[in-house]
Amino acid sequence: MKKILSVLCGAFLSLGAWAQSALQFDNNAGVRQTMTIYDGTKVSYTAYERLFYVTNVEDSAYQFLNVYVPDGATQQTPIFLRTYVGGYMASPAAQPQAGDATGRALKEGYVVVIPGSRGRNSVQNGVYTGRAPKGILDLKAAVRYLRHFDREMLGDAERIITDGTSAGGAMSALMGATGNNRNYALLLRAMGAADERDDVFASVCYCPIIDLEHADMAYEWLYGQTDSRQSLDDTRKTYTKELAALFPAYLNSLNLRRQDGTPLDASNYLDYIKSEIIRGAQIAKNAGADIPDSIGFSFSSSAGGMFAAPINGGVTGGLKPQMPAGGMLPMGARPMRRGGMGGKQVGEYIVDLDMKQYLNYVVSTQPLKGVPAFDSLIEGIGNASGENEVFGDETGSSVNFTEFSAQKNNTALTKGTNLLVTLMNPMNFIGDPGTTVAQHWYIRHGSRDRDTAFPVPVNFALKLQNAGKDVNFLLAWNRPHSGDYALDELFGWIASIVNQ
Repeated sequence: MKKILSVLCGAFLSLGAWAQSALQFDNNAGVRQTMTIYDGTKVSYTAYERLFYVTNVEDSAYQFLNVYVPDGATQQTPIFLRTYVGGYMASPAAQPQAGDATGRALKEGYVVVIPGSRGRNSVQNGVYTGRAPKGILDLKAAVRYLRHFDREMLGDAERIITDGTSAGGAMSALMGATGNNRNYALLLRAMGAADERDDVFASVCYCPIIDLEHADMAYEWLYGQTDSRQSLDDTRKTYTKELAALFPAYLNSLNLRRQDGTPLDASNYLDYIKSEIIRGAQIAKNAGADIPDSIGFSFSSSAGGMFAAPINGGVTGGLKPQMPAGGMLPMGARPMRRGGMGGKQVGEYIVDLDMKQYLNYVVSTQPLKGVPAFDSLIEGIGNASGENEVFGDETGSSVNFTEFSAQKNNTALTKGTNLLVTLMNPMNFIGDPGTTVAQHWYIRHGSRDRDTAFPVPVNFALKLQNAGKDVNFLLAWNRPHSGDYALDELFGWIASIVNQ
């Protein structure tokens, strides 16, 4: 492990990096700006831009952050750190957007930080500068920079809330799950990152593309019985069956539990996924959404039905979990049974879901990915997936990162690739005694988002919850692959944790 890390560190310093004498922040260099956000509110703030967060800069197009301090901010103001990473690609340090969470954060009075970071497509002088794990290293270095200048800069570096969507959701998850882990320390030192902690207070993760080494098996386990998969050629059907057969052993190894302590394994896990889809749909139905029975839902035939929604957040069975902002039932909490508080109309409560019918509906809204969904069976830049590129090297190569695809391609995983896969998966760090995992988590995945399978975010949320973390999770009804939605709900949740 140490030898591999030292090799990676040496590689970091061999790419023509230029050095600054020291990290810098000038409190007098801010520029006054005003923005009108989506609801017409005008927000005034001071912008500090192009703040390089490492001294050994390998790629000056990305390795800096922008800071936006709203009027009225103090040293105790929380910091909202938004990454715009998508597809594990490079992400420039952007300015706040009127229509997304950054504009809303400024309206709420939070300091907004938008770091740039390298990715699988960043190239400088013919060298690929952002292959794994450099994207997350850049973001961790940005967190260290904020902590390094905490006294000079308005905003509280002990209350950083990260936010991202898709691969950005994965980066937000990594920032939240890998705080101060020693396996990143030498790499950060080689970059010239500040010698500070890099843990964060909370993480917001929309549809995070994580757990890549197990994502293919989860995908086929969930979607393998859909009409789409059954229409594949015989070879791909075989791959689907083989991958799906690998998932139960992995799932069982996680030793997951419902909130009430009930063990979850391959025998009852699909029912749990179903209950989470129903929970998200019931929340939407209570708010007025039309939930059709044509896609697999069944409804109660009388008031006070089997899945009656709790009144004012109440639950039965002795469970009294803390209700998150918006009055949503926490993940894993069981809805009220027949005989609970009624007064609702007939047919208002969802009592069951035909999972095969529902998954066919999901597939009808957007075709499934290929088989495998993430680790391509055909190596090479032209045919590789984005994830194959993530684990490639500075020459632009693409490599397999799972045993399944490597064997199909008659190759073998190297120790270096295995290490990189470990460093890019937040699941590996939850419960590690040498890691500071964020206490607060807001995780959303759309109930018709097929970019990764439902078990991936569900497992992540459950593992965090089982580790004693505060988790607000939802399979949001009828949402596709997207983020920064339901901002009233999100910022209500943020207010609830920063005002504790």
